[in-house]
Amino acid sequence: MMKTKKITAEKIKDAIKDACLSIQYRYSPKMEETLKAYMNKEEAGLAKNILKILLENSDTASENRLPMCQDTGMIVVRMTIGQQVQIVDGSLRDAVNQGVREAYDVGYLRKSIVDDPIFDRKNTKDNTPAILYTDIVDGDEIVIEVAAKGFGSENMSALKMCKPSEGLNGVRQFVLDTVKNAGPNACPPLIIGVGVGGTMDYAAVLAKKALFREIGEENPDERYANLEKELLLEINDLGIGPQGLGGKTTALGVFIEHYPTHIASMPVVVNINCHMARHTKVVLK
Repeated sequence: MMKTKKITAEKIKDAIKDACLSIQYRYSPKMEETLKAYMNKEEAGLAKNILKILLENSDTASENRLPMCQDTGMIVVRMTIGQQVQIVDGSLRDAVNQGVREAYDVGYLRKSIVDDPIFDRKNTKDNTPAILYTDIVDGDEIVIEVAAKGFGSENMSALKMCKPSEGLNGVRQFVLDTVKNAGPNACPPLIIGVGVGGTMDYAAVLAKKALFREIGEENPDERYANLEKELLLEINDLGIGPQGLGGKTTALGVFIEHYPTHIASMPVVVNINCHMARHTKVVLK
């Protein structure tokens, strides 16, 4: 019989707090490499200069311990919990929200969450609650993925219940149409998360999951990996460019997650992220 591993709620809270702070002040090394590569490809002076300014902004934010963007996002947490793990000395959800609360306080990060989406819309004043997804798997560790999702890009995301007869071309066209519709409003260059399959709601979960992939990470399924590359080229051919002012760099990556679905449908969600793609991963053992 496998031994239970105990992990305290306090340890989870601290991991969430540290993650929320670390993602606000600098691009990941891979993202910086990617931005530099695209900057070098740009011929137009304006597009090249915008990408240069984005990289300088990351340096300035890191040096001065200031967030890269005024929209410090809604926190989304994906947690994969080994079934041999027992969380002790507190509630998991409370630990997550307390970690967010403390990070946004000590980091002087903008608090953007309102308590009721329609009527009151009063600011909760601590950027909670977070969005929390959990998955139970084999093992004795917890993998915590944390993202700060800005809503300029979130607002330009879209869902379509495609007919199966629309096939690959239907998915491709919907992704391109969604990016065209977003234009400058999603703060390009973009990261595009695509979820295909499951149900209406699960396709959205898949699209969000896609945004947690690191820039440059390839889909393990060769068919989807090729589709991601093709879509990235087609999106950059749209000419929207950095900040919507024209150029070859409309998107930096396209990531697709898929799941089995019903014979009568093909749900597709496009979840757009801006170039900061603020996310990190922590493993608790």
